[in-house]
Amino acid sequence: MPNASFQLIATSLLLCIITQAAEPVVIDWAKARQHWSFVPPKARALPKVKDTAWPRARVDHFILASMEAKELTPSGEADARTLIRRVTFDLTGLPPTPEEVRAFVNDSHPDAYARLVDDLLGRRAFGERLASVWLNLARYAEDQAHQVGGNSSLNYPNAWRYRDWVIAAFNADLPYDAFIEKQLAVDLIEPQNKADLAALGFLGLGHKLYARSRLDVQAEEWSEQVDTVSQTFLGLTVACARCHDHKFDPITARDYYAMAGVFASVQMVNLRPDGKEEDSKTLADKMDPGTLHVVRDLKPHDLPVYDRGDMESPGAMAPRGWLQVLSKGEPAKFQQGSGRAELARQITDPANPLTARVMVNRVWDLLFGKPLARTTSNFGATGDKPTHPELLDDLAVRFMQNGWSLKHLMRELVKSATYRQSSSGSAANAQLDEANDHFWRMNRRQLGIESWRDSIMAAAGTLTLEGGPSQSLDAPTHHKRTIYSQVSRRELNKTLMLFDYPDANVHAARRSNSTTPTQKLFVMNSPFIIEQSKKLAQRLQQSGSDDTSRIHFAYELLFAREPEAEELAIAQEFLKQPAESSLTAWEQLAQALLATNEMLYVD
Repeated sequence: MPNASFQLIATSLLLCIITQAAEPVVIDWAKARQHWSFVPPKARALPKVKDTAWPRARVDHFILASMEAKELTPSGEADARTLIRRVTFDLTGLPPTPEEVRAFVNDSHPDAYARLVDDLLGRRAFGERLASVWLNLARYAEDQAHQVGGNSSLNYPNAWRYRDWVIAAFNADLPYDAFIEKQLAVDLIEPQNKADLAALGFLGLGHKLYARSRLDVQAEEWSEQVDTVSQTFLGLTVACARCHDHKFDPITARDYYAMAGVFASVQMVNLRPDGKEEDSKTLADKMDPGTLHVVRDLKPHDLPVYDRGDMESPGAMAPRGWLQVLSKGEPAKFQQGSGRAELARQITDPANPLTARVMVNRVWDLLFGKPLARTTSNFGATGDKPTHPELLDDLAVRFMQNGWSLKHLMRELVKSATYRQSSSGSAANAQLDEANDHFWRMNRRQLGIESWRDSIMAAAGTLTLEGGPSQSLDAPTHHKRTIYSQVSRRELNKTLMLFDYPDANVHAARRSNSTTPTQKLFVMNSPFIIEQSKKLAQRLQQSGSDDTSRIHFAYELLFAREPEAEELAIAQEFLKQPAESSLTAWEQLAQALLATNEMLYVD
């Protein structure tokens, strides 16, 4: 079976070969820039609504106006227990403790929820939560899809330093424009800034293929960098123009090679703490623990436009530069080194209509379980138009005006009446909008593998809050948050794969959610779950003097609520039965509670 690098090259070449040669299409740039995502966003006047008492935040006016236009009515506000569980998971990826739930439920002050939100935004766990999303966009991994024998020289043993940088950046509320610039070119923009060099892992953790001296292999690496950068920051599939002008979007092959030239002028290197580079055949287990996987500029050079992506057929030169559709006239040409710094500044320029929109849409998706524009990494012609374009525009403009602050944006969204709605259905509303496109209720959401596994350990009392180097997810001693697990491109951990963690070989726009029998079999049989069940049972038995109080504590701990009378009776009756397995009755009950859907979902 061919190795992964060969498959990657072969697939790319095949796509180019089967594409029929065609005369270049003359693009009407003025018309192309009329596509909704290329029109600069502008702040919108608040739409008028009939129910003036409902909105709590600016976004609520837009949501309510769209509801009222469809004769929909908002759902009632979620109860306090549901709300604290929801917002704590959304902002930290962890469940609230029973003590936190009781304090919030009993706090009658009008600003109780606002204080809760501020507290959650200030926790280290906030950065870990956002990083779990970002790392999928950045196709974070610690090895390559291929390895010959024991040669690990192309792996990234210190990839975790980039991960820790991302977590710290989110916790510090680093403005999103600076967050982008540092990841693309901190060494060029701030040459004296050594503290943020790990940010260059966004590029430095890219694919390295064997036979890297070959031009066709280098072209694969350039294409991967263009694809990751353009989808992550711009919501555009620029790499689709590698072999020919983009079939759907106003992106030419010249545009592609203008951007690819930036990455052709860059080299991925392993930088030691003393500023020297590791020898390129240094094996991973021999690498200095302080080494960073970053990039540095080579001698800058432009690329020709290769006909149909064929490296044997160079055409006219394409100076390194910006995309024409995002330029007012002729696109800017990059002349400072590789052009990474200029590329970063074009991406973060407030006049760029895409960058703020794309990120705001991702944040909305994170908090509401459904983005305003469904294709979160494709704002082009084949992507979906936003359901609430005026709201997306308004949020994007104010995101930039408020210093590109993600904490400010997320604070506003979680305090809104839209976010605070119940997830309970309405038969009348469902008949008009079954898919909840108008956000008349909160979407019930499935926890990602990180939050689910972390919440199990939090309940069992085994979770440790240290960061640092990665551990194997299957290691019995791995009780750190799941984000601190090893991620492989060559063979993704089977548990991560089972619970929908995306392929680390490519940019992942968002997670898929599956419900499969094998997931439940994992909960029934995995050593991890059985061990956590034993720890949880031990904690529950020590929590009270009788079974009733212990069962109450179990429901508070796992579900942030009291058990219903029927649930209490069933648990009490179960505990009276003789154990029919190697687990005690309490251990079996603990495992059964961990296996419930309520443990896996947030209302």
